Amino acid sequence: MLQFGTARPDHVYAPRPTAFGLLVHEGRLACVRIDRGENSYLDLPGGARDGQETEAEAVVREYREETGLRVAAGERLTEAAQFVDKSDGRTVNNTGGFWTLSLLDPVPSGKVEDDHELVWMDPVEALTGLRHDAHAWAFAVWLRTRTTT
Repeated sequence: MLQFGTARPDHVYAPRPTAFGLLVHEGRLACVRIDRGENSYLDLPGGARDGQETEAEAVVREYREETGLRVAAGERLTEAAQFVDKSDGRTVNNTGGFWTLSLLDPVPSGKVEDDHELVWMDPVEALTGLRHDAHAWAFAVWLRTRTTT
């Protein structure tokens, strides 16, 4: 598994099983802007797996909570790990898959996380704007492997 980020030598990065999703609709990538005031950032929707949840189950749940969108998991495109210094002070190593998704309902409803805002991004802006290198890399993999019809 590819490892992204740099671990600070004075911190322990706890393994954190995760799943993130790639949803492109009308030529734009679904991202979330996470409100941290001046330290706000863009991520792919997704996050930690709960209990015995599979990656596919986690990415569908996380998408709904963060964006309000109902999606279905497609294929597991790739996997990667990313050292993360979380805003609450924890240090984790997000490890897991990046999934392609299909949109079941384009109307966002049922969003739970108030500090997350759905943002549809141009692919180039997404590649340069995503906070984590692992997220940008996974999207680049998707861009390079998709078929045009």
